[in-house]
Amino acid sequence: MRVAIVGAGAVGRSIATELLSNGHSVMLIEKDPKKVRTRAVPGAEWVQADACEVSSLEEAQLATCDVVVAATGDDKANLVVSLLAKTEFAVNRVVARVKDPRNEWLYTESWGVDVAVSTPRVLAALVEEAVTVGDVVRLMTFRKGAANLVEITLAEDTPWVGKALREVPLPRETVLTAILRGDRVITPSPDEPLEAGDELLFVTHEDVEEQLQEVLSAAPRS
Repeated sequence: MRVAIVGAGAVGRSIATELLSNGHSVMLIEKDPKKVRTRAVPGAEWVQADACEVSSLEEAQLATCDVVVAATGDDKANLVVSLLAKTEFAVNRVVARVKDPRNEWLYTESWGVDVAVSTPRVLAALVEEAVTVGDVVRLMTFRKGAANLVEITLAEDTPWVGKALREVPLPRETVLTAILRGDRVITPSPDEPLEAGDELLFVTHEDVEEQLQEVLSAAPRS
């Protein structure tokens, strides 16, 4: 993919380095000349420009990018960049960093945001995911809550242990995407038996998260 990252601070540079190591093409756009450190991420294309200006994004050929990441430390700038990327340049995927959690409600499709990432929320979710058993833990939200990535760890006393996935009556709009078992990542299949301690990753809708938790803690029908 070709990815444009707006904001070349510590967060933007870290994202760029990771994407480059995975074989993607990366363009870093930074307004502050003091933060343009080409040696810090030598494999990236660097552009010194104000990404809140349409003319700057045109010169950077933003329309050729598959993904735009708004990663500045300014929520206002991230929202403007997201809106321009989506509406003016029709970028397929826009990921935006939420600096202040109080502004998270603004990061919606109305502002061109496909995925909003709030560091405090992610850290809290990771803590809950590590210590919580039997409860649904939301890891990430997509498209204004239209879909969430959630995790639930099966308790030892769950009646579904030993049962095949096909027997679990999952709620509507719920898809099991992966099973984490020890150091293994298992692609779900209808005949896969569940085990205590399995971490199940679902993409689902907020409206049925409670129902999902009830299903996985309920006794299977005979």
